[in-house]
Amino acid sequence: MLARQRQAVILERVRATGGVRVTELAAEFGVSDMTIRRDLDTLHAQGRLAKVHGGATVTDPSSADEPGFDAKSVRQLPEKAAIAAHAARLVRPGSAVALSAGTTTAELARRLVGVPGLTVVTNSLRVAEVFHGADRSDQTVILTGGIRTPSDALVGPLAVAAIGSLHLDLLFLGVHGISERAGFTTPNLMEAETNRALVAAADRLVVLADHTKWGLVGLCSIGELGSADVVVVDDRLPDEGQRTLAEQVEELIVVTRSAGGRATGATATEGTAT
Repeated sequence: MLARQRQAVILERVRATGGVRVTELAAEFGVSDMTIRRDLDTLHAQGRLAKVHGGATVTDPSSADEPGFDAKSVRQLPEKAAIAAHAARLVRPGSAVALSAGTTTAELARRLVGVPGLTVVTNSLRVAEVFHGADRSDQTVILTGGIRTPSDALVGPLAVAAIGSLHLDLLFLGVHGISERAGFTTPNLMEAETNRALVAAADRLVVLADHTKWGLVGLCSIGELGSADVVVVDDRLPDEGQRTLAEQVEELIVVTRSAGGRATGATATEGTAT
């Protein structure tokens, strides 16, 4: 069994039972205690479980917990870069596109500053700063008003009102969590409302999410899995997540990262949209 497969089984066991022991896992998989400890170190670094003496337990984060932008910006950098590199290929010159708040969408913004004639709508201060720094006269950037969140999103009635009058070709949406039961979620009530307004304004929805988002459930749902036209993820997404997304969304794109964080390949799976 590959390490990634073993880690997926360990994570499922933790979620099902609430905790696991190193010695029991080592005996079950026929590997050394050190191998299991490395597996737990990997899952702990991804924030998917909590290490304790002799084993691991479920992290059980609050569904309303909202990490700040800077805290999230240092996580899964190669995966986010690979996802953004592929997502940038979906944008045509002269399009009207929206980018929601998030560290992956901010990475995408850096790759879109070279696309001519874009009109960009965003509720993200960080995304707007990227385009402002590029200072291209052929691009138009519309930043919504609103109330600032810990993730540097602008949300609330002002943002929703601004978005409601627009018609967009494409929305790139970053999400806090993805699950089969709850769909795409966020821990912020007003951000969920603002993101739903963005979804309603766009002809096509592209969700950008690294593998750590699978299984996380935020306080509020943005939409069902089937509401996405495309989901772009990295190849460390557990098999369970790949199967579920392939069944639920119109197109699942799985990108492979290189050591430098570039997308080295992608596989597209067509699902049955619901």
